[in-house]
Amino acid sequence: MDGSELLNRAIEAHYEDIAAAVRRRGHSPGAALEIVHDLYLKLAANPDVLRDKRSLGGFLCRAAVNLGIDRFRRERFEAQLFSGTEEEAGALAMEGVMPDHGLEVEARICLLRDAIRELPARRRAIFILHRLHHLSPDDIAARLRISRNMVDRHLRRALTHCLDRLLEIG
Repeated sequence: MDGSELLNRAIEAHYEDIAAAVRRRGHSPGAALEIVHDLYLKLAANPDVLRDKRSLGGFLCRAAVNLGIDRFRRERFEAQLFSGTEEEAGALAMEGVMPDHGLEVEARICLLRDAIRELPARRRAIFILHRLHHLSPDDIAARLRISRNMVDRHLRRALTHCLDRLLEIG
C-alpha cells in the first residue's frame, strides 16, 4: 500500500476520533473539521510520514491537536494585531505631531491605498470586508463560501503586503 492510500484509510478510520480530540481542546465542531481537513492536506504533501507509526490514530489525533493549538495561537495573535478602534489609533497618532506630519500621513495613506489596489481581487475584497466593513472572519467565510482558515490566510497576507509597502518608505 502506498503512502497516499495509507493516509486515506487512516483518516477515514480515525476521522471521528481525530475531530473529537480537537473538539475536546475547545474548538467548535466546524473548526474541528477544518483542522482535520488541514491535517489531511499537510500529510498529503508527504504521506510516507505515516509508514513507521505504531499507532496511526494516536499520531493523527496528536497532530490535529497540535494544529488546533497553532490555530488558537494564530487567532490570539490576530486579535491583538487587529485590536483597538480607529479612535484609539487616531489618538495615538495625534500625540507629538510634527509640522510636516500631515504630509507624511498623506503619503502613507496614498501608499497604503496603492498597496491595497495591488492585492489580488479576492484578498482585497476580504481585507476590505474585514477592515472597512468590520465583518468577522467567520462572517466573511460564510459570505464568500470559503473556510475560515482561508480568510485568515488572506488577511495575514494582505496585512503583510501592506506593512511591507509602508516599511519601504519608513
